[in-house]
Amino acid sequence: MKLAIIAITEGGAKLARTLGTAAEDAEVYLPERLRRPDNCRYFSRPLALELPALFAGYQGLLCIMATGIVVRLLAPHLRGKETDPAVVVMDEKGDFAVSLLSGHLGGANDLARAAAELTGGQAVITTATDVNDLPAWDDVARQEGMGIEPLPSIKRLNALLLRGEPIALVDRGGRVAAHFASVATVSCHGNFAQALGSGAAGQVFVTHRHIPLPRDQENLLLLRPRDLVVGIGCNRGTGAGEIEAAVKEELSAAFLAFGSIASLATIEAKGDEAGLLEFALLHRLPLALHSAAALNAVDAPSAESSHALAAVGARGVCEPAALLSAGGGPLLVTKKKRGNVTLAVAQRGGG
Repeated sequence: MKLAIIAITEGGAKLARTLGTAAEDAEVYLPERLRRPDNCRYFSRPLALELPALFAGYQGLLCIMATGIVVRLLAPHLRGKETDPAVVVMDEKGDFAVSLLSGHLGGANDLARAAAELTGGQAVITTATDVNDLPAWDDVARQEGMGIEPLPSIKRLNALLLRGEPIALVDRGGRVAAHFASVATVSCHGNFAQALGSGAAGQVFVTHRHIPLPRDQENLLLLRPRDLVVGIGCNRGTGAGEIEAAVKEELSAAFLAFGSIASLATIEAKGDEAGLLEFALLHRLPLALHSAAALNAVDAPSAESSHALAAVGARGVCEPAALLSAGGGPLLVTKKKRGNVTLAVAQRGGG
């Protein structure tokens, strides 16, 4: 987690420096008046301007100050649990670490526990599943690096857990099921039909398959393992909108979920392709670049492309790029062409 530790008093600064040394990927922010010859970052503008800027730029904030200050300064900037960073508030003696915002999805509960462990203090966790010693669906999804669809179902499925109502889980990989092994009300099923016919009050499907959600199925949650790699080739100057439309159309045709995309892959020659870079940035997807030689060494199923060979020196782009980034496949979608875009989809983890 990219973490900002902020303090505004002398005592808080002392604790912030200590935590900043112990925590990974953390930067300490202090007022200019507390400057010392160290690696901390110092700000001279008012905290009312500094704190919202850090809120927008970090995955987590550890604020060593009064809770009321943080609430008042950040309240106008809250967007939603799917995007807001973790916020933890700690007193300057390190006695209490309060998980204030994004406890599960953002990881604030874990951050509070980690901070309290470093100071010998007490983590203050108020999320209902935690205080009842139950795993929460959104917390498990975050730990396993999975996407969530639709987000409002999280609240309903966590409520079912708390009420002890039966939930049917389909998780062929077993990653999510392991977290709920001790929860008697969560039962595992081999396929979607069995789960839906089980009579359970809610269903959770762990899948990269696109499943149209029935309107009357409010208690259905989809957890998306990010295991799809989309290999992309495109003509020079192809816009981000055309690339996105092509990707979504081909995934939908193959009954694959956009939310399960782990990364994009292409040839090094496309490393400056504005539309492709914009598409990757918009959806926060890593873009892997492979050399023509590396692509040519891959045994891809589709025939050699004379156009790609002449333009970038590779016999093909989308299939070998997807296979390389997926560690060898399997290839779920062979080369498809839509307008100025060619794409293929491979699955990480060997299927």
